[in-house]
Amino acid sequence: MDQTVNEQNERDHQEEKPNQAPLSFKSLLWHGGSVYDAWFSCASNQVAQVLLTLPYSFSQLGMLSGIIFQVFYGIIGSWTAYLISILYVEYRTRKEKENVSFKNHVIQWFEVLDGLLGPYWKAAGLAFNCTFLLFGSVIQLIACASNIYYINDKLDKRTWTYIFGACCATTVFIPSFHNYRIWSFLGLGMTTYTAWYLTIAAVLHGQVEGVQHSGPTKMVLYFTGATNILYTFGGHAVTVEIMDAMWKPRKFKFIYLIATLYVFTLTIPSATAVYWAFGDQLLTHSNAFSLLPTNGWRTTAIILMLIHQFITFGFACTPLYFVWEKVIGMHETKSMCLRALARLPVVIPIWFLAIIFPFFGPINSAVGALLVSFTVYIIPSLAHMLTFRSASARQYDMSRKCMFWVQNAAEKLPIFLPSWAGMYVVNSFIVVWVLVIGFGFGGWASMANFIKQVDTFGLFAKCYQCPPQGSTTAHH
Repeated sequence: MDQTVNEQNERDHQEEKPNQAPLSFKSLLWHGGSVYDAWFSCASNQVAQVLLTLPYSFSQLGMLSGIIFQVFYGIIGSWTAYLISILYVEYRTRKEKENVSFKNHVIQWFEVLDGLLGPYWKAAGLAFNCTFLLFGSVIQLIACASNIYYINDKLDKRTWTYIFGACCATTVFIPSFHNYRIWSFLGLGMTTYTAWYLTIAAVLHGQVEGVQHSGPTKMVLYFTGATNILYTFGGHAVTVEIMDAMWKPRKFKFIYLIATLYVFTLTIPSATAVYWAFGDQLLTHSNAFSLLPTNGWRTTAIILMLIHQFITFGFACTPLYFVWEKVIGMHETKSMCLRALARLPVVIPIWFLAIIFPFFGPINSAVGALLVSFTVYIIPSLAHMLTFRSASARQYDMSRKCMFWVQNAAEKLPIFLPSWAGMYVVNSFIVVWVLVIGFGFGGWASMANFIKQVDTFGLFAKCYQCPPQGSTTAHH
């Protein structure tokens, strides 16, 4: 093979890049594939409605534990996103050495696992990833209903869920992550506004009379809060799709870490300020908006979050659309109208589940413990260790011009951890920690809390955590 795989990668992606002698307005808004697009996608997708539930988690964890868990899970989340990027490049490099073309095909995580580790890993990746993204989309719908209720309480939250389900179904018309350029940019602006609104509004409001900060008080609440934070920094179930939309995917490596560092400036100040102001009241108010006074600033924040949740719904649902298209043989169809029509059945179960389980807050922790723990922490760490378990797989292929397929690593080790032993230690620690603390204790705690919500409010709850009729929604 006279041409290096790296050059081949770049050539293939340049073919996908829109030809624009003069830069057109449409391509500026619609055709994204740069490093900046990927950063905006990661940062925008990482924190959406969970921003509103982090103060609730702080009330369960206490201030110090809340900050420590955010930093800890942010770092290991960035690490596993890095591992996913390495495995994607490895998979693509191997396949392109076999002259496999990915034109008009979006590579997904389960395909990477299948190509590197075989069909059982493909099945595990497909099951965990799709279920997580399904419930991730459900959470966005629940959040839409929860938020709009603080502007207009004439309709109950279940009715708002019907309405927003129909609105979010329009995401079937967005072809791929290439086309989220303007949405990612706007989405990050919206979460930035909301985070700083929460921070400033809480500080200006001051502490409520007799405020108490008693957390942590119960183990079940402690691990529920910790698992919500695990969920917060486990938003990289769409990492492979974002990478595949890039013109030069190899440049992705540390984008997620840089996005996470920015997200820290949104999540830590806002959660800290709201918890400082309201303390234990947050234990029964999982949405931070519910405790802040009604004014134009809050209304603006709610509207921006509603728009952002539509965007995040699209981020979570688009990989499900791709999977469904591949199942029914429509993935490489060029007609977007036909693909949109084929995608609609994916939205229906999401809509239905959002109506059954409207538990904004507790559902985040349950999804984090049972699905995110495996999808974005355990499986990538194990997959990386197994992919590079042999000496030949670990050896960096300096030439990348092999006439025959050689199982050499397509990427070097990171500068800050230039030892395979070190890589295995870090990966093993993540697997054990997340399995025991995230899935084990977190699963027990979040499911106990979730079941308590079902017992208290019932399935198909008409208006979860709504105040009694006649009281105001601004203060509780």
